[in-house]
Amino acid sequence: MQQFLLDHLREISEEERKILDGVAEVDRELYTSGKDFTVDSAKMLEEGKLIAVRTHTRFVHFPLHRHNYIEVLYVCEGSLTNIIDGKEVVVRKGELLFLNQFTRHEILPAEENDIAINFMVLPEFFDVAYSMAGNNNVLADFLVNVLRQDEERGEYLYFKVSEVLQIQNLLENIIYSLVTGNGDQSRINQTTMGLIFLYLLDSVQYVEMRLPNQYENMIAMTTLDYIEQQYKTATLTELCGRLHLPMHLLSKLIKKTIGFNFKELLQRKRLNKAAELICDTDLPINDIIAAVGYENNSYFHRVFKEHYHMTPREFRITNGKKDQVRL
Repeated sequence: MQQFLLDHLREISEEERKILDGVAEVDRELYTSGKDFTVDSAKMLEEGKLIAVRTHTRFVHFPLHRHNYIEVLYVCEGSLTNIIDGKEVVVRKGELLFLNQFTRHEILPAEENDIAINFMVLPEFFDVAYSMAGNNNVLADFLVNVLRQDEERGEYLYFKVSEVLQIQNLLENIIYSLVTGNGDQSRINQTTMGLIFLYLLDSVQYVEMRLPNQYENMIAMTTLDYIEQQYKTATLTELCGRLHLPMHLLSKLIKKTIGFNFKELLQRKRLNKAAELICDTDLPINDIIAAVGYENNSYFHRVFKEHYHMTPREFRITNGKKDQVRL
């Protein structure tokens, strides 16, 4: 992160100055109007805004609280320790923590050089990110559904992506825009968050999750990542071997947690990859069929037409010249 931006974020706020002068507790009136410590979006976001940003208040223990919006915590320097449903989650420099609506947590006191950013986000802000991910991205479906829940179940997504430079650069851009307030850039910020979301979808190997059915969700994430990485040769038999589960049980868990069976997930991935190669390369269709893992050309043509309502050749003619994000 650029030094001038870090210096700006490191400045002692009025709230922090009062704490350093002897105020021992968080001033709840800054965050909520109710007796229950629920941080209220009406106090944190301007009317009509879907996202806002503030530096995390240091030098004080944040007692157990929740939010009526999605909170995204990003650490610029140092670290920040959260206690979520009794579990200690230490978010370090360059890492992201997504907290679901109404997830209760507390935060241990941060030191002067622990610089963290709180993104306060209403759920509809992610609509652009979701649309950029495409209609057939089951991993996007899975993650967005997690974020849109509104129950007190201690849910979070913790992305250890400090080494993913694309995400770091995009986060710096959106922080700069929101901190400096240069004009109305809401659409740009939503699109930037969409790009961050796309890179996060490509970084599921770095995610730690805390969800109510943690084992089932681990199975779901492992399945999706396996198909993403091994779609050309992936088989349910091999996945069963990796997870040491019988086929009937794994099939049932996949269908329950993701909503599609293994064959449907694999076919979606292969067809999406085939569509990408059809549009972005000059490879012959038969070569593309082999490249994505199909052995029967007639079968591929049939399922492709059922899915896209046109033949691969028609799809290339119709979409090959369009400048768009494809997954």
